[in-house]
Amino acid sequence: MQRFHNILFIAEPIEKALPAFHRAVHLAQHNNASLTIMNFRQELPITLMTLDKTVIQLQQDQLKSLVEQSKAQELSIKTVTLTGTPFLEIINAVLSNEHDLVIKPAGDKEGIKNILFGSTDMHLMRKCPCPVWVIKPSVKNRYKNILAAVNPDSEEGNNAELNDSILKLAISLAQQDRSQLHIVHSWEMPYEDEFLSANSGIPKHEAKELIHGIKLHHKDTFDELLGNHELSGLSIKTHLKKGDPAKVILDLSKEHKVDLIIMGTVAKTGIPGFFIGNTAEKVLNSIDSSVLAIKPKSFSTPVEKRA
Repeated sequence: MQRFHNILFIAEPIEKALPAFHRAVHLAQHNNASLTIMNFRQELPITLMTLDKTVIQLQQDQLKSLVEQSKAQELSIKTVTLTGTPFLEIINAVLSNEHDLVIKPAGDKEGIKNILFGSTDMHLMRKCPCPVWVIKPSVKNRYKNILAAVNPDSEEGNNAELNDSILKLAISLAQQDRSQLHIVHSWEMPYEDEFLSANSGIPKHEAKELIHGIKLHHKDTFDELLGNHELSGLSIKTHLKKGDPAKVILDLSKEHKVDLIIMGTVAKTGIPGFFIGNTAEKVLNSIDSSVLAIKPKSFSTPVEKRA
């Protein structure tokens, strides 16, 4: 099924771009989509402006080499080299050209150890209106294990739409890569320890029944979500787990050697400036796999489109 029509690939950092670009090319071919490559150059000081044309030519040669190495000559690929703040330029391009997917190699982490995603990656996952796929540089040709993190909640209309988007993409990619697909939903019982304590005034058996009822509610909503999607023909493992969502996702990812996590990244607080949820923030700061970050269609980026 065609999921994307207009893909934007960010060739930054260029030295890590080839594995991710292979994925972008394959996806463009599979979806019969247009593909644009974007990279960035630093603005030269006035004393070096005579070298500007040389720098532009070098970067164009790098992009040409990237296309040749990926054997993507049969695709019509547009290349763009820009100056400016990368995440702002990328988001403006998405708004201006209606890109429906941004793919980028993970990087530009500025020397921070044990952090896969850099500042541009995080800005995009917080603020870019279309899905953002940040690919680990050592990615293999195919994903053996994909994890889709969902949070069914019938009281949240946007959340229901987001869950559907996450699963549709996860199913499509699992079919394409013949992957094992893990679908996880975690739940927590607020104030569980307090309810179970002798000081709560609630008989222990009643407190346990209450907790069990919450679990059944989450199981029902999880089953309902899964029932709305065609999962036949796929290798599927579902995980309904009690616990902190970030810890559950990280533990499952490690246990099953997950190559790609597909998840929503928008906070549900409604507070201006909160563009990424606490769970996503924890996962992105600790994970060592590629991530496909999705926002609901109603999401509005704080970045203003330039005229």
